[in-house]
Amino acid sequence: MPDSLKITLAQLNQSVGDLAANAAAMLAARGRAATAGADLIVFPELSLIGYPPEDLVLKPALIERAAVELDRLAKATADGGPAMLVGSVFAADGVLYNGMALLDGGKVAALRYKHELPNYGTFDEVRLFHPGPLPEPVPFRGVLLGVPVCEDIWHPAVCRHLAGRGAEILLCPNGSPYEIDKETLRIDGVAKRRAAESRLPLAYV
Repeated sequence: MPDSLKITLAQLNQSVGDLAANAAAMLAARGRAATAGADLIVFPELSLIGYPPEDLVLKPALIERAAVELDRLAKATADGGPAMLVGSVFAADGVLYNGMALLDGGKVAALRYKHELPNYGTFDEVRLFHPGPLPEPVPFRGVLLGVPVCEDIWHPAVCRHLAGRGAEILLCPNGSPYEIDKETLRIDGVAKRRAAESRLPLAYV
């Protein structure tokens, strides 16, 4: 295990469907993170395609473009600078996943899919995405990263599983739309509770 791991949290406002501009903003943020000496930069949920994408993810052209832009981001990490944890849509086995890709060393080093899909209020993810399996920790430079994606942290099962499988830190990327008074519930009612239950440090984007 390294003595330290420096993580930059990139709270960006991305535009739905403007993948080229979104990727450019992420590369610019990575450049700033590199200057700060970061090992890893973490972006919000679905940050490459914008949130919430709604029926746009059902268009094959968007899925193809997302793959192209993700490859461009991955290749940028070949310079030995910060790795990137990027949210996007992924097609596999005939279904779509809301997931996170770890980009490091010029390639996609790992993929993890969102397990708990919200289907209430403004959320419509059950119709659009397939739930991923309980995620395994992601090995990264001697540290096991747990990546519960947004809704995953609102239920104890995912964080419990990650802790049980040896995760050493939880990185929770979110893409939820703004809601008045929601911040206190997210942090005090959910994030702090999951950190206490798992006995793991938690970074919430």
